Amino acid sequence: MSVSGAVPSPDLKLDVEKSPAETTVRCTGRITSSNSDSLKSTVRPLIPDAKRVVLDLTNVTFLDSSGLGTIVGLWVSSKREKCEFKVINANKRIVELFLMSNLAPIFEGHKEYLGMTPD
Repeated sequence: MSVSGAVPSPDLKLDVEKSPAETTVRCTGRITSSNSDSLKSTVRPLIPDAKRVVLDLTNVTFLDSSGLGTIVGLWVSSKREKCEFKVINANKRIVELFLMSNLAPIFEGHKEYLGMTPD
């Protein structure tokens, strides 16, 4: 089952795809203080009804501290709702930001980035 929706923003486009197994939010553009509320208002309502929420950052070119804070907030909200939350396909700069912030565990495949052996 696939449901698609998009939230317009000058610098960020969000596409939501739902399936029985997970809900994927594909982000395109920049996640900054000017649009992080859009990300939060799109993803947070998805959490209670999802087993897993995946934030796909394949096409995200920039993430500032507000965007990082929003992603952490979404991760915390997911934990409270017993919903798995993962961030996938981030570029090298964003991965480094997660690592420097000690937030690598919410990044899919984080052990490879830390030089650890995956489970």
